[in-house]
Amino acid sequence: MSRTATYHTTVTWQGEHWGHIVMGNGPEMRFSAPPDAQGHSGVLTPEDAFVAAVNTCIMMMFIWACERFKLDLVAYECRAEGTKLIELDRTEIFTHLRLWPKVRIAAGEEKAEKVNARVRRALQSATKYSLVANSVKSELILEPQIQVI
Repeated sequence: MSRTATYHTTVTWQGEHWGHIVMGNGPEMRFSAPPDAQGHSGVLTPEDAFVAAVNTCIMMMFIWACERFKLDLVAYECRAEGTKLIELDRTEIFTHLRLWPKVRIAAGEEKAEKVNARVRRALQSATKYSLVANSVKSELILEPQIQVI
């Protein structure tokens, strides 16, 4: 049977191009539009938050997949980049998100090729089961670096 879960945030305008966000899980911070959209540098932007949401969700799902596939995760780091298209009428859309996960896995007694294949399956599962990745229209591109040790 299907179930639902609800998440919430509250944003408040603080003048000019400044806002304040309170997240349902507790954190709160100032945010702005990016500098290229009359915003401010050095703070969270909606664009940063969008790319971060995909990146963090895929990481959490990858940790889950490593447990499921019995992979001994040693380290995970992932740089993510979102490419935004700005149309002539000034409408905007992220056309794709590219992620570069760097994964270190301990092989133990297993052959590196077998472990590498399981890591790739775990990355595919992480992407497939990521709530955020499944909720966006943008193309999602993973370019992993896998180190089996």
